[in-house]
Parts: sequence; C-alpha cells; structure tokens
Amino acid sequence: MTLIKSISGIRGTIGGEQGEGLTPLDVVKFTAAYATMLSSKELVNKKVVIGRDARPSGKMVNDLVSATLSGMGFDVIDLGLSTTPTVEIAVPLENAAGGIILTASHNPVQWNALKLLNEKGEFISGQDGEKLLEIAEAGNFNFADVKHLGKYATDDTYLQKHIDLILALPEVNVEAIKSAEFSVVVDAVNSSGGIAVPMLLKALGVNKIKEINCEPTGHFAHNPEPLPENLREISSELSKGDFDLGIVVDPDVDRLAFICEDGEAFGEEYTLVAVADYILSQNKKKKNTTVSNLSSTLALKDVTVKHGGEYFSAAVGEVNVVEKMKEVGAIIGGEGNGGIIFPELHYGRDALVGIALFLSHLAKFNKPIGFMRKQYPNYFIAKKKIELGSGIDVDGILEKIKSKYSKYEIDIRDGVKIYFDKEWVHLRKSNTEPIIRIYAESEFETKAVNLADKIIADIKECMASK
Repeated sequence: MTLIKSISGIRGTIGGEQGEGLTPLDVVKFTAAYATMLSSKELVNKKVVIGRDARPSGKMVNDLVSATLSGMGFDVIDLGLSTTPTVEIAVPLENAAGGIILTASHNPVQWNALKLLNEKGEFISGQDGEKLLEIAEAGNFNFADVKHLGKYATDDTYLQKHIDLILALPEVNVEAIKSAEFSVVVDAVNSSGGIAVPMLLKALGVNKIKEINCEPTGHFAHNPEPLPENLREISSELSKGDFDLGIVVDPDVDRLAFICEDGEAFGEEYTLVAVADYILSQNKKKKNTTVSNLSSTLALKDVTVKHGGEYFSAAVGEVNVVEKMKEVGAIIGGEGNGGIIFPELHYGRDALVGIALFLSHLAKFNKPIGFMRKQYPNYFIAKKKIELGSGIDVDGILEKIKSKYSKYEIDIRDGVKIYFDKEWVHLRKSNTEPIIRIYAESEFETKAVNLADKIIADIKECMASK
C-alpha cells in the first residue's frame, strides 16, 4: 500500500492500514485539513466544488469527501462524473473557496487521489500544501455544530458550460473543423472522457466518431497512461485506413495524445508543440512566450523561436508551470506528457481545449496529421524509471550524479538536469510514485535510450556503494 503527500495532492492506493494507503480515515483527515486550511483565509463563501473520474473507488471517496466538507461547514457542489479541467473552470464560476478533484490521473485503477484547488480553480501553492500537511498531522479539526452543517447539491451542467467556453474562443475555428469533415477514433480508457470527448467533438461538427473504451465504468481497458505501448487497440483501428486521426485522453482528461492516420503515434510530447505552433501563428500580440517543464522536449523552444518568441522552462508540476507562465506572460504552455495550458480559458491542463485547438490547426493545415508531425523538429525522449527501495537516500544519489557530471551545464531547480550539447538527461523524484524518473532526449532514438541507460547504470552504482 502507498500514500503520497505532495504538490500534486494526496494520492494513494485504496485500502490497507491508516496512513499506509488512501483509507477512508485518510480521506476524511486530509479533507478536514483542506477545509481547515481554507477556513484560515478570508472567504467570500464557504463553498467547495468537487468532481471525480470513473474509477471504482470514486463514489466511496466522493461520499467521504462531501460528508466531511459538510461536517466542516462547507457547502458542496458535486459535479459527479467530470473532468479535472471542468472542475477547475467551475470553481471561480461558482465563486467557491476551492475545489477537490477525485482522481489519480494516469495511475492504475487501484489508486485514487484528492487534487486540491484554490479559489481560482488552480492547484494550491506549495506553501498552502505544507500548511495543510501540518494541520493534518496535528489533527486539530473543528467540526461544525448541527445548525451550521454545509449543504450538498449536485450540478451536471458544467461539462456543457466548459464546452461552450471552448467554442467561444476566437482561436477555435468551428466552421473550419466542420468543413474538414474529420473522421475520428476516441479512446477514453473507460473513464469520464468517454462522456466529454464525444460531446465536444459533436459540438465541433465532427460527425464520424468511433468510440473505443468510452463506457465510464472505471475498469480501465489498458494502462491508463496515454503512451504508445498502451494504445495498441486504437492504433490498430487507425492502421486500417478508415479514419483521419485518433484521440486519446487519460482518466481525468487533462492529458491528450493523438494517433496518426496510419496508426503511428503523433507523440504525446508533440501535442503541446503542435498546439503552441498554432497559437503562436494566430497571436497578434508582440510577446510570443511559451513555457513547459524541464522534462519536456526542446521542440517547443524551437517552434517558439521560429515564431520570434521566447521560451522558458519550469520545474515539473502543473503549479510550477502555471507560476512561470504568469511570471513571463506566456500565451501557451504545459507539459510534455500531453498537458495543454491555455490561459485564455483557464490556468490548468485541459485536453478538451487541446482537442479543439489541435483540430483547428489541422483543418487549416489541410493535410493528413502524419504530414503535420513531419513539420516539427524530430527529437526522441527515452522515459525510464527506477523503483525505490526502503531507506534509499535519493538526494544523496542525485548529489553524486551531479558531482560526476559537474563539467557539464546542470540545472538543479527540480532534481538534476544535465545538458550535453543538443542532448539532455533529467533525473527527479516523482511527486506521485515512489520512483526516480529518468528522461533523456536526443535527435536520435538510440542515443536517447543509451544516455538514459548510462545514467541508470550510474544510479545503480551509487545505490550499491551507499
């Protein structure tokens, strides 16, 4: 059993002993701590928006969270089966104090999590996160008396509101998408994207849609992370030649990947690159600025420079990317895992707005998606990881790697990133799993893999010599 408390929220496997997994007692404790943290602020009203993906533990966790919030005196607006970006949009529209999304994102079905939002519908800051953990550890919760219990209400209108806001964006060319008459295959891994993505496509005028794994049962038909090795079914369908493209989302619909007309993966790293290319081309402002995290492809920088813009990097984690985007006034940003952040709509990764912007770009491009992919710089990223055993001094290992490669340019804002001319390798502790992630990028796939393997060998050597 695993319970991880981080900048990404409270995430864990369901069941087990208290404090060792995401048990009902842990759900109540951290929800009460969140409500207590909110209560320490100046609140317009005591209201929290919640929503969940379709995983089987969702209803149980939902009931615990809503009851605890009510017990702390907060009114609850429950969106039910929803998406992470939809909840993020609903929080400020409801003038709420915050929001909680019940989803473990790309993690397997045995996981669930509390993703915690502030009054802007953005992830809470690191400072607020630390305060929340202190409150949870102390356990000094002040529950409301019977006269001041919060109210509970449901609202199933926000997905349509979300889509309407997307359709209203000037960068979304609905007429061009309709005229293109795209035929699309959708894989929503049997979660809430099975509701949201077809609904959006129909609103965009896409009429030929084949749905794969779109029943929101929560029983994931494959590993829910939208990587090529997990997408064989939709790739096989595209390879038959009957559809223009495939669209894949993760369980909470904040990550987006595309499949080309021949069944080949467009590349989740290139989701942001393509959408940014489109937004930069449409932007009439003087400042063309983009942001992605340190583990994302250099192709975004190349595309930004092509448009006369400036690229910035940020530490991994949506809250870090958003903070940097605000700092530099970025018009588009996100993460190389297929996360699009478009500030004109909201500051959160949003696969739905990503779909609308990408299809607008593809309609204007007026050639198959495979041809579009060839327009971009061709980098390869090897993504690997090492499971952590108990008692491993991860910081000590990273320090040894840093020392070993000290003659190279090194960025230590988030783990250790080492630059080797046109190649780089990034080592960091995961915020969501007990592992070290190793990402390496090169213009050649074999070099990227070899670089990652070399660093893994170095890590193992460090672990053996501790």
